[in-house]
Order: sequence, then C-alpha cells, then structure tokens
Amino acid sequence: MSTAFTGVKPRLSISQVINMSVGFFGIQFGWDLQRANMGRIYENLGANPDQVPILFLAAPLTGLLVQPIIGYMSDRTWHPKWGRRRPYFMIGAILSSIALVFMPHSSTLFMAAGLLWVMDVFGNVSMEPFRAFVTDKLPDSQVNRGFIMQSFMIGLGGSIASALPWIFKNIFNRANTASIGEIPENVKWSFYIGAFFFLSAVLYTVFTTKEYPPSDLSYKDKVKESNKGFGGGVKEILGALTNMPKRMRIVSLIQFFTWPGLFLMWFYYTTAVAVNVFHGTDANDPVYAEGADFGSLTLSYYSVVTFLFALVLPFIADKLGRKLTHSLCLLCGAIGLISVSWVENKYMLYVSMTGVGIAWASILSMPYAMLSGSLPKDKVGIYMGIFNFFIVLPEIIASLGFGWLMKNVLNNDRLAAVKVGGGLMILAALICFIFIKEKKNEMIDEAEVAKLEILEERSV
Repeated sequence: MSTAFTGVKPRLSISQVINMSVGFFGIQFGWDLQRANMGRIYENLGANPDQVPILFLAAPLTGLLVQPIIGYMSDRTWHPKWGRRRPYFMIGAILSSIALVFMPHSSTLFMAAGLLWVMDVFGNVSMEPFRAFVTDKLPDSQVNRGFIMQSFMIGLGGSIASALPWIFKNIFNRANTASIGEIPENVKWSFYIGAFFFLSAVLYTVFTTKEYPPSDLSYKDKVKESNKGFGGGVKEILGALTNMPKRMRIVSLIQFFTWPGLFLMWFYYTTAVAVNVFHGTDANDPVYAEGADFGSLTLSYYSVVTFLFALVLPFIADKLGRKLTHSLCLLCGAIGLISVSWVENKYMLYVSMTGVGIAWASILSMPYAMLSGSLPKDKVGIYMGIFNFFIVLPEIIASLGFGWLMKNVLNNDRLAAVKVGGGLMILAALICFIFIKEKKNEMIDEAEVAKLEILEERSV
C-alpha cells in the first residue's frame, strides 16, 4: 500500500476486524494488572489508604499531555511499511512491557509510582491511536462493530489479567503474602505474564494489519504545517479544543462523571474486599491476602461479563438507541458498586461485579459510537486525545483531593470510597439520558462536520 488510497473503504471480514483489535487485548492486559494490583502493591510497600490516590497522580498528569500530542503526531505520520498508527502501537508496547517486568521488583513507594508513570505514559502511546485506527480502517457501517470488538478484547484481556494473582496462588502455589516492603510472588509472576501478552498481542496487530495511505489532498500541507514546531502543534490542539462539536462536549461531561467511579473502584476495591468483606487487617495478614486475591478474581469476572455482554450490546443499542443503552448500563454499574457495601457472603460480589461488567462494556464503546460522525476525518487522532482529557482529569482530581476526603470525611473507609464512585456514575447516567439528543440509528451530520472543519481551519 505505497500509493495514496482514494477509494471508498471496503468492508472488512470478521477475521480482519479481529486482527486489528488483538493489540487492544494486550494493552488491556497491562491496564488491568495495574488497576487490580497497584493499590495492593502500594499498601505492601507501606502506604496508608489516604496516600494511595496521590501515588496515582503522575500518570494522569502526563497522560493529559501525552494523549493529544500522540493523536496530533499520529494524524501526521506516514511510513510506507509501518503506516500511521502502528509505529506508536509498537513503541508504546515495548516500553510499557519493560516497566511491567520491573514493577513487582519495586522496593520503595517512589520506585513503584515512577514505574506506574512509565507504564501509563507508554500505555497511552499504544492505546490512544487505537481509537483512531478504527475510524481509519472501517467504513461508517462497521465503526460501531469495530469499537465493540475492542470492548470484547478489553474484556477478554482484563478477565485473564485480573485473575492471574488468584491463578498463581491456587494453581501454581505461589505465595500471596510478603513482608512490608516486598511484593508477593503471585503478583510478581502476574506482571511477568502481563508483559509477555502486552507485547506479543500488539506486535500481532502490527504485523497482520495494513493501513491505508493518506487520501486527503491537504495531508502534505498539514505535515508541512506540523513542521513549524511545537508551537504549531499546541495551537492546533487548542483550536480543536475550543471548537469541539456540541455532541462531544456533552459526551465528555458524561465521561467526566463516569470515570471517577471506575478510578475509585480500582484504587480501593480489592483492599476493601480484603478488609471489609474478609475482615483482614494489613498486608501481613493471610486473611487480608486471601481477600485481595478474591477481589482480583471478581474483577476478572466483571471482565468476563464485559466481553460476553459486548456480543449483544450492538443489538441492544440498535433497538434502544445509544443514549438509552448507555444510561441503563451506567445505572447497572452504579448499583453494582454501591451494592458491595451490602455483601456479607463473598460470593455475592459476583452479582455486584455483573453490573460493573455491563457498564464497562458500554463505557468502552458507546461514548465513542455516540461521537461517530461528529469529528473531522483528518483530526480524529487529535480529538480522540482531547476526548481522553475527560478520562484523565477526573483521575487527577481524585488523586489530588480524595486522599483528604478519605482521611477527614470517610475515615479511611475503602468501601465508602467505592460507594462514592457509584453515586458519581448515577450522575453520569442522568446527564446522558437528559442531554444527549439522538434519533435511533442516527446518521452522520455532514453539515456539522463541515462547519467544524471550517472553524478549525480559521482558528489554526
């Protein structure tokens, strides 16, 4: 594919859609390992519950800058062999995988937080162009299916990754306890396996999927424009941010209130299960370790629900519309998080996590589907990066402010933090239902896209 692609994008076979999505399996493997285990790792290294949020701060702060910049750069990249997005997939996967290998050897909180920063930065380098990759490769009639296939891969990768500590403890007899300042053996082996799957899955997509060369006649001009330097890129990103489509503004607000519920779950859920459900005391307590492993296993279960529910989600969305589907799924997730506080029998956690799995399948696909058609074709990478602001900003706010709330308001009650996340998810569902305006199977508003492109050209 060395000549410019000027024709209509062909429909891809199911095997081609799978090939281009396998990389997301690996990326999610890395994300879910850290989400299920970083709170536990920090507490093993001596952190108090109110210190955990701030230890997650460096990664989202960097992601706030990395995501739009990588989107901007990938929009303007083209190599005859490696294409536009795939170089970023590969570089990010290599460096993130190295960080995954070193993470369980962290000896201090500072070292663990630094490696988390590296993992998140280069995880974003891999992940952010994958969203634009769907729009690049698939015709409009297959875009929804492309994002939902990514959800399927995310659920599959997450289910295996989250279960690994339990698997290594109960099947391979790796120790799940360690002295303060050390990481348990079952967590170490989980990270090693995660590094392998992250890298190999991304490389599979890189080597099995080709990209279409740029067909936009203004592409060379945009590349020349990008050579004006860092200032030119910042100016274009700010111009795109100023001229976001109305639909994107509303969906971004939904994201802004959705993701704190997820972050609070990832910060505190496994340790809340260890303390509030299993009644363990600290990282030295075998009961605490058993509870944390079981919490990770139930996180694995919600990922199983996610990839199974992703199979039927397109049909539900076609029937109910995207906004109603997403609103109902968010309510399921909120009920799931809040209901953890009612659990006395540990197996009831699977019921709670069923709701979270349904919500996660929708969160990974419906917001992007609702954006479909409202973004200029030549700026999809930038806009996907900007859209991710509204995932990163809540994490920054939670990292900066929730530690104070934990210490002074919630009395370091991990379970109360999980319930707060459920309440915020209810708010996101209400915003989605009330403010998103759509028709069933809505068509792309070409006039809005054209208007946006004109405004951006003027601003840049």
